Amino acid sequence: MAENNKIPVVSKAVLIPFILITSLFALWGLANDMTNPMVRGFQKVLELSNTQASLVQLAFYGGYFTMAIPAALFVNKFSYKKGVLLGLALYATGALLFYPAAANESYGFFLAALYILTFGLAFLETTSNPYILSMGAEETATQRLNFAQMFNPMGSILGLLIAQNFVLGALQSDDTTADGIPIYDSLSEMAKGAIRTSDLEIIRNPYVILGLVVLLFFVLITLVKMPQNKHQEATVNFLDSVKRLWSKPKFAFGVVAQAFYVGAQIMCWTYVYQYAETLSIDAKSAVYYGLAGYIVFLVGRTLGTALMTKIPAGKLLMLFGFGGMLTLLGAIFLPGMLGIYSLIATSLFMSIMFPTIYGIALEGQGEDAKFGAAFLVMAIVGGALLPYLQGYMLDFGGVGYQDVDFLGVSEMRFSFVLSLICLLVVALYGKKVYQVYQKK
Repeated sequence: MAENNKIPVVSKAVLIPFILITSLFALWGLANDMTNPMVRGFQKVLELSNTQASLVQLAFYGGYFTMAIPAALFVNKFSYKKGVLLGLALYATGALLFYPAAANESYGFFLAALYILTFGLAFLETTSNPYILSMGAEETATQRLNFAQMFNPMGSILGLLIAQNFVLGALQSDDTTADGIPIYDSLSEMAKGAIRTSDLEIIRNPYVILGLVVLLFFVLITLVKMPQNKHQEATVNFLDSVKRLWSKPKFAFGVVAQAFYVGAQIMCWTYVYQYAETLSIDAKSAVYYGLAGYIVFLVGRTLGTALMTKIPAGKLLMLFGFGGMLTLLGAIFLPGMLGIYSLIATSLFMSIMFPTIYGIALEGQGEDAKFGAAFLVMAIVGGALLPYLQGYMLDFGGVGYQDVDFLGVSEMRFSFVLSLICLLVVALYGKKVYQVYQKK
């Protein structure tokens, strides 16, 4: 690793383009974690069922899954820069469509706007990740991506704070009496209509502002000369590229590991609120535990990026995987508040996983990297499927979270065995990479 220290992670020649592309990681983190709490907002304002409200997440993950391969095909024909610009254009379009969606008070319109917005996010993730990897020597590519990904949780924290303080906290439809009885439910249809119009405008505003910010980045990246890696951006045959990629165990196992990692992350970050409820923590206070997880995640990514200069990426991934399994065991079996503290600590170990798996899986793929990136982005669908399975486990004994016990703990705590299994897969991938591929 000593030799790698002489190679700059980011050279001065590409510093401005690197900063611009790295900024996009915060932009899609903001969109991700501003949207997650909106499920509850839409449900209350539009009086939706749980199933109807869940369509927000379906539209979100659906956009990623639908557009990853088309994004890679577009980059294959044109360039990383044009892929980024199209992603920003779709992102801005989806965000700005929240304005007419609010005017029409149409849930379907909101879902369509969100779907288009995530087309843009899929383009950005499929394009920006391999673009960052290509901006320098391959020996420092994974370090470079981990550094860029440090800005993703910063955007996530900002998105969560915007959703909680400027949207959910301002919704009149969520007001209650002194006894905690919802006021909105007892109002006339005319009064509800006035509140609905006002609340949908509150939901609309941050997206419209975000759309304008995204347009600013579109202009900046259009004007700045961006680097081009002719080897990685060369046009290749799609089917031949896919065959080559899936014939390589390091890549194929990487896609599987990525799907399990994203599933673990979404489960830990989604169900921390229900976990808090079992400890008699109210909904408003539970938000701070979610925020703590993001902050710990950011600290872990900063620490992991530094450690990667001393420890091979595969070995570090293995160590963080096993570390996350230990904290999840704590979340399952430690009593009282120690359990939720352990659950939050899991974010420290999950922090490096997405960019590290991504970098390792694409290492040495050359011109096939753009299609490899698409499959790694499609693996984000694990974040839709595995939380659904955890929800099924939670409903096993009834609608509550402590209806039945498994191995002496409540179903809420035991359900995190799914996240533990996910991180075991990640740890085994890191072990395989370190012992087989990186030692070679």
